[in-house]
Amino acid sequence: MRYIRLLFLLVLALCLVVVAMANNVMVTLTLLPQELATFSGVSQSIDLPLYVVGFGGVLVGLLVGFIWEWMRESKYRSTASRQKRENAKLKRELDKVNAEKHRNEGRDEVLALVEK
Repeated sequence: MRYIRLLFLLVLALCLVVVAMANNVMVTLTLLPQELATFSGVSQSIDLPLYVVGFGGVLVGLLVGFIWEWMRESKYRSTASRQKRENAKLKRELDKVNAEKHRNEGRDEVLALVEK
């Protein structure tokens, strides 16, 4: 299984390198369209290879998706945490009752009730 994963990662890396080599042309990214840039006075742009823009978009999309899912699943994590605490509390109570039961074995039931 380890070798299959390594082989998959090598093939993926090779594909990414081929895509990067095929899309090596420089493109200009601007913060705002030209009309808005002249109106607001903010005119920032940067020249990057096309593959950097593409891979950056994929990475930003993955990051947004991971954060979105993490936020969406927060209610499930809080429910699981609450149930885990409740289960631990009930287990402690059960252990306490079982220990008390074993301690009182062999005694008269009436005396065990009176001692409580």
